[in-house]
Amino acid sequence: MTNKGVIEIKISSIQEYLKILEDNYKQRSQKEIEDDLFLKTSLERHLYLLTQEVIDLAEIIISYRDFRRPDSYSEAFEILKENTIISVDLMKKMIDMVGFRNKIAHDYKKLKFDVVYNVLQNDLEDVKEFVNNIQTALFL
Repeated sequence: MTNKGVIEIKISSIQEYLKILEDNYKQRSQKEIEDDLFLKTSLERHLYLLTQEVIDLAEIIISYRDFRRPDSYSEAFEILKENTIISVDLMKKMIDMVGFRNKIAHDYKKLKFDVVYNVLQNDLEDVKEFVNNIQTALFL
């Protein structure tokens, strides 16, 4: 069984990745990052790790609250929505992040950098909202 300490550690890890992304990449132009192989691959890796941590947190919450077990990463967010931890809108955004994570992990060569840059510029707030919802639901 998961305890609140495990949840707090996972949230802390997510917040660290958010800080790295905001401090080191968010202010850079798409061209600047795309033209620097180190920056580009580092950004992709940090976004992958952030997304995986969010998925892991969803699964931890499901275990902590003893909700039904998901059959997929996407279903984990559906379960959180069913149990009023997150909204329908946020569920859809988190499921989109799962799709992004899968593209980085499995279709790396096909992934267009504009998709990566868009996630950096537009989806970090969704992660913050997700964490806030978890903290509110669990009174952390």
